Amino acid sequence: MRVDGKKVKEILQLIGKKFQKGVTVFSLFLPALLVMGPVLLLVSGSLMDQWEIGKYIGTVFTEGSEFIRWKLMPDYPSLANYKKLLFESPQFFILFWNSMKLAACILLGQLLVAVPSAWGFAVYPVKGSSLLFALYVILMLLPFQVTMLSSYLVLNQLSLLNTHQAIILPAVFSTFPVFLSYGGFRGIPHQMLEAARMDGAGELIIFVRLGIPLGKSGLLSAMVLGFLEYWNMMEQPMAFLTEKSLWPLSLYLPEITWGSAGYAFCASVITLIPAVFVFVLGQDYLEQGIIYSGLKA
Repeated sequence: MRVDGKKVKEILQLIGKKFQKGVTVFSLFLPALLVMGPVLLLVSGSLMDQWEIGKYIGTVFTEGSEFIRWKLMPDYPSLANYKKLLFESPQFFILFWNSMKLAACILLGQLLVAVPSAWGFAVYPVKGSSLLFALYVILMLLPFQVTMLSSYLVLNQLSLLNTHQAIILPAVFSTFPVFLSYGGFRGIPHQMLEAARMDGAGELIIFVRLGIPLGKSGLLSAMVLGFLEYWNMMEQPMAFLTEKSLWPLSLYLPEITWGSAGYAFCASVITLIPAVFVFVLGQDYLEQGIIYSGLKA
């Protein structure tokens, strides 16, 4: 029996491609499972009553010696936790709107401050601008713990402690949106700007009609990342806010017992929804903005 070498080669190539595809799918599925695992745990836990949760993880709170068990599908699913949270917990909505207010005011302030700054760095290079931009990048790398004391002293002198302005004003002047917006503006060809100037367009018109539409990927990626950061921030409110009525939603559940674990799971699911919604809407712009910024996604 004669074996066709060409067909054997094609079969081997097909097997190799399928094997490579299988390895790729497995390598992507495993980290996706690790990422989605906590989210699935939150969703399933939010549908359990306190007795079922106590049966599975009660040993964590009672310092027992039993092994922890968990089920992705509750034995008796219940919406009691959502009812308690959405209809019987007005303080939840107060903190929810606090988070919305903080995130919205910070992002609006960054649009007014960071976007013109990034435009100036990208379009009007002058002597020393590269050094100043490098300083911006260095400031971006500094964690909050490094600047916390100096920020506290300044805010105390301005009598802004224990107010939302203590959270909003420092974040408005963050260097990170300048860095991302700068990458988007740098992608605009200078010949296009010069052509607009030759046609008689003023600098403000060029910025509004050319700069913002063409650099929107960097702007929107900065807004998406900014929302995700400020929606979940914890350190700044803990350092600058003392009244619980001013806290954001990220500080809503500092203490959890096995009797309130389901309620905590439910609150975490509700808190996660806006962040997921914003990320899904801005995912494409986020990827483009990271590319424009010279980073690797």
